[in-house]
Amino acid sequence: MNPPVLVPRIAGEYVTVYRPGGDVFPGPDTAELKAGAWYPEWVPNDHMVLPGPDGAWHAFGITHPLTSPARVHDGEFLSFHARSPQGSLREVLQDGLWTDLPKVLPPGERPGERLENHAPFIVWHGGQYHMLYGPSPIRRATSTDLMAWTPVGPLFAEQDGARDPNVLFWDGVYHLVFCSLDEVRLRTSRDLLTWSESTTILRLPEGIAPESPVLIRHRDAFYLFVCGWDGVWDQRDVAGAYQHVTYVFRSDRPDHFPGAEVTRLDAHAPEVFQDEQGDWFISSAEWPVRGISIAPLVWD
Repeated sequence: MNPPVLVPRIAGEYVTVYRPGGDVFPGPDTAELKAGAWYPEWVPNDHMVLPGPDGAWHAFGITHPLTSPARVHDGEFLSFHARSPQGSLREVLQDGLWTDLPKVLPPGERPGERLENHAPFIVWHGGQYHMLYGPSPIRRATSTDLMAWTPVGPLFAEQDGARDPNVLFWDGVYHLVFCSLDEVRLRTSRDLLTWSESTTILRLPEGIAPESPVLIRHRDAFYLFVCGWDGVWDQRDVAGAYQHVTYVFRSDRPDHFPGAEVTRLDAHAPEVFQDEQGDWFISSAEWPVRGISIAPLVWD
């Protein structure tokens, strides 16, 4: 008899741990934003949640000052950094408890790079943290403490573009999934430096573009979480550009996800991760409210 297929389910209310505060936009100027100006409201998006060496939990992600719906991604040149008090994830899973820290890797700290700094994902390897971020070329920065970051250059470029990197370390290999055009693609590496050629592992139904893929292994299977974008939003509302439908696919291998999704979850740009006890959680940006929210995830 085949074992039952496990399906993830959000098992509780979202708790908004991070609500961004006002800050100075470092520039350069954009169509709507001015370098050196203070903006009271900032918008987070694709992000990463992880425990730090200081006994606290940290979140990093895309951010920019609130702009008009017509320029919903204007000024996404740096990442937010939020930190919880010290404690287990369940202890710090409280509304608005996390602190807004100085923004990370603005253009002035990344000379020679393109301006955009999107969707950071952080991996511990070789005694330091490695932050991978896009859009193409996928680039890398390193840190020993999650506080000070040093950019160290590009990892690879994709002819069709590459965005929203996410990494699973399994069986001695780093599996990096990312979006390119209307596909989710995969590259692999053993050292985070030399990467295989890309292969397409998933296409969503026609008319739906993939965003923010997350690859995990649970029990004896691989799961790919992919946020979908159908190109339709209320032009009057910036938040309306951030759809919160996440498709979940299951496979016996990490490089091919055939068939229909096993479920859909209510999350935008999710991350799926475990706490110190091995319990599962899902995070969401801009849903259900502005900020980063976290809810428990169980497997039925």
